[in-house]
Amino acid sequence: MANIKPFLTVNNGIKAVEFYIEAFGAVESQRFELENNKISSVIQIEDSEFYLSDEEACDGSQIINQTHNTLIRIILETKNADKIFENAVKFGATVICPIATEEDWRIGKLKDPFGHIWEIGYPL
Repeated sequence: MANIKPFLTVNNGIKAVEFYIEAFGAVESQRFELENNKISSVIQIEDSEFYLSDEEACDGSQIINQTHNTLIRIILETKNADKIFENAVKFGATVICPIATEEDWRIGKLKDPFGHIWEIGYPL
């Protein structure tokens, strides 16, 4: 069995964790304190888990002075899509495509305040 878990790199880990808790109803299950008030965390949304960390010189990301562009999209599949989408916008996410019913999905797309693209929805 294999698992793939996203590892999000941000330029303000503490603020990012707060956003995901408030907007997505996430739970921070682990936090590791790093130098210079930086953190690395394990985040859970319902039964899904991902990692989050401030950028560091050794990870190759160095996004501090870049605009928020990401090369991946994260799909959050949940029956609570409408509420999570609404909360995410309330707490600072930008709507890319409003949540709507499309063929066999209820889905919407947004960009979180840290530049990550999320598709939030569920199959019908």
